[in-house]
Amino acid sequence: QVRLVESGGGLVQAGGSLRLSCAASGITFSTYTMGWFRQAPGKEREFVAAISWGGGRTRYLDSLKGRFTINRDNAKNTVYLQMNSLKPEDTAVYYCAAFASGNYDSTKSYKYWGQGTQVTVSS
Repeated sequence: QVRLVESGGGLVQAGGSLRLSCAASGITFSTYTMGWFRQAPGKEREFVAAISWGGGRTRYLDSLKGRFTINRDNAKNTVYLQMNSLKPEDTAVYYCAAFASGNYDSTKSYKYWGQGTQVTVSS
């Protein structure tokens, strides 16, 4: 059974930082490109970042470059999302996902999803 379990969300003031984790089981984690997405209330789920199976390539939503960093530890079957200088507009449920095929920034390209972790940024 495949499981992706996110953690690390919470309430933070604007300008603060959070580090999200996503622990995977039931898959050969080191062979999967992994992604982070987010969904704010009333909005579609949007791409945040992706990292290749070996960690050598990363991609980000353009507007998040410089504030968010994705990395992974294949020995721990975990992918991370470091979020700095958080803004109220970053408030959303954040999901990690395992890539299948297609475009890395499309939800349709990912086959396994976690349950999400809430991030709330207060002004």
